[in-house]
Amino acid sequence: MKKFLLVPFVFAAMLFWNTVSAQEVGLRFGDVLGNNVAIDGVFGLGQFSRIHADLSFGDRGVGIEALWNPLYRPLGDEALHWYVGVGPSLLLGDPFILGVSGEIGLEYKFNSVPIVLGLDWRPRVDIVEVTDFNAGGFGFNVRYVFGSN
Repeated sequence: MKKFLLVPFVFAAMLFWNTVSAQEVGLRFGDVLGNNVAIDGVFGLGQFSRIHADLSFGDRGVGIEALWNPLYRPLGDEALHWYVGVGPSLLLGDPFILGVSGEIGLEYKFNSVPIVLGLDWRPRVDIVEVTDFNAGGFGFNVRYVFGSN
């Protein structure tokens, strides 16, 4: 059953990957579905909207989060941004987790080097296999910026 659920997700990810290009790729340190480190990517959908996705591997299994940030705005200076988002969370492990994550964060894009540093909080509501609320999803992001944003 778990492998069957992975097939549509992989197909959707391949279609999504062909329609957008990664603008920022790096690492997220902190809680990502119970794992401690994730590959972190940001895909632009316009001037003030984006997808913030993570892929984590660890003792708990493979974790996937794809969060839509409909609010992505500068905070005073153009280098400092805040964002809010929501999206699905999936852990392919034991226990299997399907849920919804929220996200709120701040990030700073350096002008002199193509690096973005960010802090965020991702509370999560698990719906399947166990219903639960997890409020401990704090993380630190370090990403490399491709091209200009």
